[in-house]
Amino acid sequence: MAAINYRLMPEYPFPAEVLDGKCAIRFLRAHADEYRLLTEKIGIWGGSAGGHLTTMIGLTSDHPDLEAGEYLNQSSRVDAVVEMFGPTDLTQITDWLQRWLMRRAFGTDSPSDARLLEGSPVQCVTSGAPPFLILHGEMDRAVPVEQAQILYQKLSDASADVTLVIVGNANYNFKLTDGEIDPSREEISDLMADFFDRTLK
Repeated sequence: MAAINYRLMPEYPFPAEVLDGKCAIRFLRAHADEYRLLTEKIGIWGGSAGGHLTTMIGLTSDHPDLEAGEYLNQSSRVDAVVEMFGPTDLTQITDWLQRWLMRRAFGTDSPSDARLLEGSPVQCVTSGAPPFLILHGEMDRAVPVEQAQILYQKLSDASADVTLVIVGNANYNFKLTDGEIDPSREEISDLMADFFDRTLK
């Protein structure tokens, strides 16, 4: 397991974080012997901005425009993605907080702006997408659950291996709103472990 750092917006405009994430994957493959890693298959996961990042990485394997930096003789391909409560279609943001975040990060909240189109993972879905497990709280007020549903539908339409789990009673980051969340955090961890076992072993 590896946890990576990457450059952050708005100081470093999109796609700096995607370039860094892909470089981290290439780094791990380049140093597989040194760190005693098996890198034939790699799975990634992240939540919120990390969910957006992992989805972008997962859907743009070996995309020439997003490969920059070191270890370019290695592949940035990944074989499984867990996406948790991240924005997936930046052109569908309507909440005032999300519009503010888009203006801060991308410099615009206009749905027709090319920057939001290019930064939307759903624009990168192809028939070659890796398996996805999407987890999202049904009561999420920061990133609406519709963002997960849009990604799920796009992947389904592309005949990808995709599972959507809407977590009941859960707000952003799976915080409970009324009663216990369903599935529980322990069950969510089990779902992730089972997913990676199935797709990576």
